[in-house]
Amino acid sequence: MSDLSPFGNQPWLTIIGIGEDGPEGLGAEAKRLIASAPAVFGGARHHALAASLIKGERFSWQSPFERSVDAIIQRRGTPVVVLASGDPFLYGVGATLSRHVAADEMRTISAPSAFSLAASRLGWPLQDVATISLHGRPIDLIRPHLHPGRRIIALTSDEKGPRELANLLTANGFGQSQLTVLEALGGSRERHRRAIAADFDLADIDPLNVCALHVWAGEGARILPFVAGLEDELFEHDGQISKREIRAMTVSALAPRHGELLWDIGAGSGSIGIEWMLADPSLKTIAVEQSPERTARIVRNASALGVPRLAVVEGAAPGALVGLPEPDAIFLGGGGSEAGVIDAAIAALKRGGRLVANAVTLEMEAVLLCEHAKRGGSLTRIEIARAGALGGMSGWRPAMPVTQWRWTKG
Repeated sequence: MSDLSPFGNQPWLTIIGIGEDGPEGLGAEAKRLIASAPAVFGGARHHALAASLIKGERFSWQSPFERSVDAIIQRRGTPVVVLASGDPFLYGVGATLSRHVAADEMRTISAPSAFSLAASRLGWPLQDVATISLHGRPIDLIRPHLHPGRRIIALTSDEKGPRELANLLTANGFGQSQLTVLEALGGSRERHRRAIAADFDLADIDPLNVCALHVWAGEGARILPFVAGLEDELFEHDGQISKREIRAMTVSALAPRHGELLWDIGAGSGSIGIEWMLADPSLKTIAVEQSPERTARIVRNASALGVPRLAVVEGAAPGALVGLPEPDAIFLGGGGSEAGVIDAAIAALKRGGRLVANAVTLEMEAVLLCEHAKRGGSLTRIEIARAGALGGMSGWRPAMPVTQWRWTKG
């Protein structure tokens, strides 16, 4: 059973969403809970909005935020109110606290989220809109959502966010997209302004804003399709890259599932790990690459392709694998023939995890044939040919064949 607070038969932790209209937007129960709480946590803006209601001690968010979480947890069993913006469980503090406090220990009183308010102002059905928080997050996260006709609502970090979005859109061929800046939603300072991304000239933007994008793609716009096998030209590389068709078949063989972690060993340009992460926002990749030049290139590719949180470890396997989080899947594209790499990868792999290894060289193919004979799994020979000029006519130009071994750890 959970500890109950003097609030009556309610859990000890109450999270209350508050809008720009302050107490006017709160119900009687929320007001009572704030007024009776001996401890109220929140940001400076939240404390200012609810100043007329707060009677207890105020605690502002600390840096790092984990210090405030610890302070809240230390009060377990006594009444605590946490003030949040809008819906606390939509990119909010509720999501963070739920990792430390059981659901039956807390209650939540939500206000409309910034996304809901923006959609209602624009007349956009929220279920048809891509919603993304860029608050404290890399702006590159918006790149996978940039498709012709797409409607996007993005929460920004500050007054610089709208111009940064306009610049990114323009630089990637989406300059004619319409960008609506909605400021201080729900309060007396609420304001909506529109601009074309390429001609963005809005000034004096309120730090509290969301941006609504109606995407228009110009010729040559950098659109990231929803399937594996992106054009090779979208990646910066030095020739060490799994080509488009091989990459599509490799990601398919890796079979990404919700929340999984991939080790991309000998990552080269990072293309496999990047496309793994593009399959779903919950997926993670650690790219292991010994070349400093290539590790820097992987970081640039990850940002340019909208997965800036891809982690890169510079070093040679198997040594560089020590201490890394346990993977759900592993891809070996380079360096797999080095002594101890496959054994280390297999030892680290979770039970039920998948290992996919591609061989182009005879040496690596020999290693895979031996592993297949010893451990089982499946072997596939992949041969691709592309049409090209042959004198004054055309003919097939075969690419180097790839031997692929796929194995599941029992």
